[in-house]
Order: sequence, then C-alpha cells, then structure tokens
Amino acid sequence: MARAALMDFDEALERFEPVIGLEVHVELNTKTKMFSSAPNPAHAEFHGAEPNTLVAPVDLGLPGSLPVVNGTAVRYSISLGLALGCSIAESSRFARKNYFYPDLAKNYQISQYDEPIAYEGSVEVELENGRVFQVAIERAHMEEDAGKLTHVGGATGRIQGAEYSLVDYNRAGVPLVEIVTKPIVGAGADAPALARAYVATIRDIVLALGVSEARMERGNLRCDANVSLRPRGQEQFGTRTETKNVNSMRSIERAVRYEIQRQAAILADGGTITQETRHWHEDTGTTSPGRPKSDADDYRYFPEPDLLPVVPDPALIEELRAALPEPPAARRRRLKGEWGFTDLDFQGVVNAGLLAEVAATVAAGATPAAARKWWTGELTRIANARGEDPAALAEPAQVAELAALVDEGVLTDRLARQVLEGVIAGEGSPREIVDARGLAVVSDDGALVAAIDQALAAQPDVLAKIRDGKVQAAGAVIGAVMKAMQGKADAARVRELVLERASGGEG
Repeated sequence: MARAALMDFDEALERFEPVIGLEVHVELNTKTKMFSSAPNPAHAEFHGAEPNTLVAPVDLGLPGSLPVVNGTAVRYSISLGLALGCSIAESSRFARKNYFYPDLAKNYQISQYDEPIAYEGSVEVELENGRVFQVAIERAHMEEDAGKLTHVGGATGRIQGAEYSLVDYNRAGVPLVEIVTKPIVGAGADAPALARAYVATIRDIVLALGVSEARMERGNLRCDANVSLRPRGQEQFGTRTETKNVNSMRSIERAVRYEIQRQAAILADGGTITQETRHWHEDTGTTSPGRPKSDADDYRYFPEPDLLPVVPDPALIEELRAALPEPPAARRRRLKGEWGFTDLDFQGVVNAGLLAEVAATVAAGATPAAARKWWTGELTRIANARGEDPAALAEPAQVAELAALVDEGVLTDRLARQVLEGVIAGEGSPREIVDARGLAVVSDDGALVAAIDQALAAQPDVLAKIRDGKVQAAGAVIGAVMKAMQGKADAARVRELVLERASGGEG
C-alpha cells in the first residue's frame, strides 16, 4: 500500500482548523461480566486465562439465556460519570446495537444509545505548555465489550490476506464505559497534545476511582480518535475519520497529528475525505482505511427488551458522590507540593503520562526523586526505543524494590540498570534477579583492597602521583578495579580505599 501524501504540520494548521472528538473505552474490573456470571478477564484474578474458558450461555448467545445487569458495574459507571462532572440520569435504558459482530455470538451488542447513564460533563486538561482546556463530555454510557479475533496466515495480523480467523469469547461481555467528548475546537496546533493529555487525565480518574486497571497495552483502556478539518473561517465541520482502538498515549498523539497532515494534503489537492474508520500502525506511524463509518441510524438501535431501565436510588448517587477522590488537577497540585519537585521536574512526569506510576512507586516505598528518576529516565528511554509506553514495562512495586536495593547499597546505578533489563524480560523481582545473576555490589573491603593492590602493582607510578597531591591520578586505579570487579563495586568506596592505601604508605 502506497504511503499517503502528507502536508507539513505547520502549513496544515495555517490553512485548516482541526476539530477532534475522543471516545475512550474503559473496561471495568468487576469480578463478573456485564450481563452474565462468567468471570471477567479484566479482573486481575483472571488475567491470562485460556481462550473461551471465561464464558457463560449469555456470552455465547445460546437460545433461552437472558442477560442480568451487573450491579457493581452500574455503581462503577455512576462513580465515573460523577468524576467526569456529569449528571446522572434518573432512568437510563439499554439498547441493542445491530451490526455484524463476528466476535459477539448473538450478533448484536447491548449498549446504551439515547438514554445513557451519565451526560453533560466536563474535564479540566492541562498541557505541557501551560494551556488549560475544559473538555466537554457529551455522555458516558454502559455497554459490553466484544470478543477478540486472531487472524492467522497473513503478513500483517489483520484479516486482509489471512487464511482463517480464531475467535476468543473470553472478552465478550466485559463491562465497558464509553466516554464521548463533544467536538473539541480551538486547540489548533495543540490538538495532538490535547488528545494525549485528555486520555491521560481520564486514566488518572479511572485509576483514582479503582474501577479499572486502565492498562492500555492490555486493552483495559482504549481510545478512538475522531479528526476532521475545516478551512479557516468556515463554521461547518468537515468530514471526520475515526482511528480505532489506539492503545498508547504516544500513539494517540501521533495518530491525531498524522490524520491532520493526511487530510490536509487531500483537501489542498481538491480531494474529499471519506467518512471511515481507520487503523493505526505503530511500526510505520501511519493510518490505513478500515470500513465506511456508519451513522447511528445504520445500527438500527432499539430498546433492549430483556432488560428493565436502570433507575439508581438518589441516596446511592449521593453516597458515591461523597466517596469521589480528589480531581486530577487538585491531586497534581498536592503531589507536587508533597514531593518537593520543581515545576520542570513535575511537568516532566505529567507530560510523560507517568504520574500514576510515580505516585504508586512512592506509595510502595520509594523516594519521589528515585521514582521520578527511574520512570522518566531509564524506563522511558527503553520504552521509546521499543515504541511502547513505559508503564507497560514494569510494575511500580518492582521499581520501588529496585530503588530500595540502590539505597541499601546492594546495587549501583549501573548494576540496577542490568537488573531492570531482567525485570522487563520477565526474569522475576529485582531481588530474585540480583541473586540469580550474581549482581550484588562487592561490599567486602578485603576483596576490594586486593583488587586495588593488584591495580597499583600494575601501575607503580600512580601511588607516587597520589602522594604528591595529584589525587586525580587515582582515577586510573579506580577504573582498573571496577573493570576487575565487573562493575560490582561502589566506585566511591574504591576511591576511599585507594586514598587510604596512599596515605597509609601501603602498596
């Protein structure tokens, strides 16, 4: 497939105004599914289950099976709606969304259409450059997830060119909340960054509520990014595309930027934009056509006849409102003060989308400085090289344990980086990797002194230089000792012992 022509981003912004809309799907971590008693694979207890083992008759669309609403999912959805500043509907209704779903056995999705559980909200989003946006939320509605298709035999992993497809119904029926923004205008060149920051804000809210693990690499949180362009000065919106299921913060920003450049090139050349879904390709940084995008009428929504309306008790709503965590903006201000970070250091954590990881690492026992260093330093470097999110590489508890080993003197930073590589490779916890690889710092002064004496013997002039006041000459000995100890020595301690040997007349 030929690569699409792109317009320079700055030129595209001079000629066109981008309008974006974001649909974020949040898998709820209830113990059972939305409409059945089958275990929910989004719950930590059921991660990694064999295909088609977490299913019930409702999930398989078997005749005579009837859905029952998961009460915990309703509570979670109300909490999320309230945290988004939404009004909670006195009565909301499920509907059948009719569409060809090869990964939903009953061939329709139970969702909410014109009567969502939450509506008309707003979320404050702050960008790296200090701009603050109030992103208007149109609705947050409950629905069920579809299963997962695996296409076998093709070169790309997609259905095109595949020999056959396998379906896993484990995910079918997982409780979802879909959060839909109103069209976002006025962001201009900040539109890609705003898309990323908005999804990061939603993730912070979801994690604070504890209603989802919000792991994008696992599909717990996914974003569909709608993008359209209109000529500067035009009131009418342009035709939009919807890039589906983008599953990393970095990719969301890149996908929106790419679509702006691609659409601008088409419009400038006199072409028209096709209303369609598109797929994001992380390896090439491009989107490709999916299917023509249907309008709501094409789905033939009608009220779900097997489910009564959801009518939450006003007392329950107030109970959940009172239990809401602090808003993300207020939380950021508090954490910045507690951690003692400069504006630059704190903004670096926020911009990297790692606030939740750093906070969890601090909660697990690390100092704020150590947590920030590992997440925004080595983990981000490795993630960028792999085209992944840092959060997908390690757990906060593992990073806290790594930092503790450095603080205890068991590891140097150099050795800790080797241990981190083992953590990412799935070799175990940091302490297990230290033991298995034999990476602990040599703390036996006797062994260090023996290595120092050997290095001095090989460089007899160094001792004289040190005694003559040329302390920098000790660097040659320190380097030789570190090499002999395979990096498993504390360079500062080696330096102390070298100077002690020199002042004591040893050697």
